[in-house]
Amino acid sequence: MLDNQKEVQRYEVFKRDFHFDDFGNYVLVGIRCAGKSFLIYQRIQQLLTEGIGWDNMLYINFEDERLDGLRVPELNLIIEAHLEMYGKRPILFLDEIQNIEGWEKFARRLADEKYKVYITGSNAKMLSSDIQTTLGGRYITINVYPYSFREFLEVHHTVYDELSLLSTESRAAVMNRFIDYFHNGGFPEGALLAAKRNYLTSVYQKIYLGDIAARNGISNTFGLKIMIKKLAESVKQPISFNRIANIVSTTGSKLSTTSTIKYVEYTESAWLLQRINNIAAKLAEKESNSKYYFTDNGILNLFLIDGNTSLLENLVAISLIRQFGREDSVFFYNKGVEVDFYIPEEQWAIQVSYSIKDPETKERETDALIKLFKVLPCKRLLIITFDEEGILQTNSDIEIEVIPIWKWLLKETQ
Repeated sequence: MLDNQKEVQRYEVFKRDFHFDDFGNYVLVGIRCAGKSFLIYQRIQQLLTEGIGWDNMLYINFEDERLDGLRVPELNLIIEAHLEMYGKRPILFLDEIQNIEGWEKFARRLADEKYKVYITGSNAKMLSSDIQTTLGGRYITINVYPYSFREFLEVHHTVYDELSLLSTESRAAVMNRFIDYFHNGGFPEGALLAAKRNYLTSVYQKIYLGDIAARNGISNTFGLKIMIKKLAESVKQPISFNRIANIVSTTGSKLSTTSTIKYVEYTESAWLLQRINNIAAKLAEKESNSKYYFTDNGILNLFLIDGNTSLLENLVAISLIRQFGREDSVFFYNKGVEVDFYIPEEQWAIQVSYSIKDPETKERETDALIKLFKVLPCKRLLIITFDEEGILQTNSDIEIEVIPIWKWLLKETQ
């Protein structure tokens, strides 16, 4: 506990825009290395500046090897140790608690006994209906993602207000940072590294081997590895479980459809993949013929060669998911025509195209939006490109906005 106190205080934390209510209990979930622990450090450092000392706070990282083998009945020993040291009920910060089987019962008791509690975890199963039922509405859930483009610019001290973007030099600085963010993603620990590929490979290995394979007892790690690679290569296309299983099997590693369904579920639980469904499909097809995106562009880029079009659509997908929610908020449309994204809450229809300078590409993208406009309510039609901008007036008197991805990220996403 004393070691942890020193560790938390020595970190120089970039303050992210998360507000914690003084009377709330929180569960922070997201992909490994997204910055959940840093948010806890941020909160602890904030409380320290407000005069709340370590005698009133207890931080434990459950990935510490010294806690290997700890079980739920022994968790109360942590509180007892703090009481012996300080004689006070602490505010609890429990980092990566999903490593303790049955942790949710302990968390519920803490809330019932009026402890203030902050919990982090790298497993989406922490949000399952069973666990939420056990917690009984006692905790507020926060989904934590790697840095947004705005945060990425801020951590690099790059100015991006509208006035500065009129300057050639400032605009060039923003674009240089965007190229980095576009290809290498926004993991906080890697944001300031000059050479990021080794770091990203290390993060992926921890997720693939630890959070997915080891945690779920997967022996066919080669089949899992090939499945993830093939999903990366298919990131823009709807793909069925049968199709995934067949593709993996052609590599010599047999993978049944049943195993494929489980493996995909595990990768989603580890927050490596985010799924969106076809809003025009029947229920069975919605669940079995989805599109999958990687939570961070940097990890996706590990699998791609000349993958700019895939990276562009992936970045739009993740930005929409982080803004509107992970479940049943962001869809694609595929019924006679395909539109990349549809947001029912805002009635937005979005196409993603690296460039629409080619007349055939421009016609294909605009035609799809116009056809969708006639089927679903659409207040806004949008084409997101890499660096092209403008307004398209169609023969149907429908207006379509064209905006470059970097500007869209700065203007309209969280």
